[in-house]
Amino acid sequence: MTKFLSADYWNERYINNASQWDLGVVSPPLKNYIDQLENKDIAILIPGAGNSYEAVYLMEQGFTNITVIDIAPIVIQQLQQQYPDQKNIRFIETNFFNWNGEYDLVLEQTFFCAIDPVLRSNYVKHMASLLKPNGKLVGPLFNRTFEAGPPFGGDKESYLKLFESHFNFQTFTPCHNSIAPRANTELFFIATPLAPADLNNESCPIPK
Repeated sequence: MTKFLSADYWNERYINNASQWDLGVVSPPLKNYIDQLENKDIAILIPGAGNSYEAVYLMEQGFTNITVIDIAPIVIQQLQQQYPDQKNIRFIETNFFNWNGEYDLVLEQTFFCAIDPVLRSNYVKHMASLLKPNGKLVGPLFNRTFEAGPPFGGDKESYLKLFESHFNFQTFTPCHNSIAPRANTELFFIATPLAPADLNNESCPIPK
């Protein structure tokens, strides 16, 4: 197992407060997206959610079916202790690649950048399997590189090539509302899974 999928590795990082990309608040691009959602009962998954600012914001806005998964036991334990009687949200300790379910919406918030880049194709394939036919994968991705990771960065061209085997993009554009330290370094995307009949079709619509 790559160390970036190790529970011990992430536990230590959270204990030592070493996750530099933790914003401390809900991500502005995702907050704006959440604010325009009308159906509060959709099934939502947030993988590798860490301190779960987005999940807590969803809960506060009245969403009723939220699942948070993370591989770090300390993160899940703290969230379960903080919200012991909350019925609209589940905090589950597990490896993303071992998790199954069907969701209307998956929110991507610094999980993709946290896994070893050699596993990105696995991420894409498994993420598509977690979404309902009309489900959406939504969130920001770093539009920059890092000297060492995690986080691991990338650019639009590499992301398009990676995702096109399993997803169509409805939106893929530079973030206009990133938090100040990330200004001009994020891309916001909305993607839907390809229909099974289209999975081997090389002509995947990609926005310019």
